[in-house]
Amino acid sequence: MISPDEFWHVMAAYGAGISPVQIVFYIAAILCVGWVFLKPGKIPSLCAKLYLAIAFTWTGIAFYMILAKDMAGDSHGNYVFGAAFIVVSALFAVDLFRQRMHFSLPPTGWQKVFTLTLIALVFCYPLFGIAFGHHFPSLMVPGTFPCPTVALGLLLLTTALPQVDRVIYILLLICAIPFTPFVQIARYGVYEDTILFATGIYSLILLVRYWKVERLPRQPPSPT
Repeated sequence: MISPDEFWHVMAAYGAGISPVQIVFYIAAILCVGWVFLKPGKIPSLCAKLYLAIAFTWTGIAFYMILAKDMAGDSHGNYVFGAAFIVVSALFAVDLFRQRMHFSLPPTGWQKVFTLTLIALVFCYPLFGIAFGHHFPSLMVPGTFPCPTVALGLLLLTTALPQVDRVIYILLLICAIPFTPFVQIARYGVYEDTILFATGIYSLILLVRYWKVERLPRQPPSPT
């Protein structure tokens, strides 16, 4: 693994290399999520899936395989994650035609509160980065940096449960939960990735909850 100083140097070089693309992706993410939450329907969901397909393609190729490929040091981990992101992108693109997943804000209750809170935190990724002493161009932005992009994708997927592509869901959970507390946070000091870890735990709880509901035996119809 590379050192923390090398890690942040790679982040800064990547951010500088793509500027101002991250701003465009950030604004587009806000517009897509706002449209899905305020006016849910077929077209907003299609736009959100198109955005996610583009964002994961960009991050998989531009980040992991080109501009930030030195992040993995001598290993080939960047290609593994890059390939995973491209698979996620392809599956989002496929659902543009299958139209299985439809995003919408939970109407009431604790899920609505958690979803709105976490989505707000995801969009505050750059602000938390500043609070933790980081500066542009190393600030992590949804759509072009992996961790906030995974968090955004997971949160939108939770709003489509139970009709989600489980391959996408599981791949993003793997990115969000096992590595975050031990690699990003503990080793590299990416404390804003606590948002990603919290999003992963929340998404896992909802997935297990829906799996349990699906496995409950159906009651036979009562005789009339």
